[in-house]
Amino acid sequence: MSETAPPEDPSSAPPASHTGQCACGGVQYTVTGDLRSVSNCHCEPCRRTTGHHMAATAAHSGAIDFEAKDTLQWWSRTPTVDYGFCNNCGSSLFWRANDKPDHISITAGSLNQPTGLHTYEALFVVEAADYHELDPSVHQHTHDRS
Repeated sequence: MSETAPPEDPSSAPPASHTGQCACGGVQYTVTGDLRSVSNCHCEPCRRTTGHHMAATAAHSGAIDFEAKDTLQWWSRTPTVDYGFCNNCGSSLFWRANDKPDHISITAGSLNQPTGLHTYEALFVVEAADYHELDPSVHQHTHDRS
């Protein structure tokens, strides 16, 4: 008679872990815990900061540990929003809102592969660049500023 192994206790499994960095390696980080699915933000500030649109996941700010951050710099686009980037290579890395200090958005492209993430929404689609064709399979929000 063969014995079946007992089911694994999910509480004993280690939390998910993701690593990422900028292009030059001046900023390197580890996120412990789950990441939110990816949002594509097409608002004018995100378009100008990234050069296209901000494709970002998010995590609790306390879940991010930095192995290197000497070149991490924060820039305030508005009084309520800060963008984090590498001041050596220029990589866009983070986004944070002052009214949500316990969360930080992380650019999906700065994560090391595989991420296991998927894109679930597009924000400010009325501000999307005219050369960009939006994916109709992704839920779209207009967030018109007018």
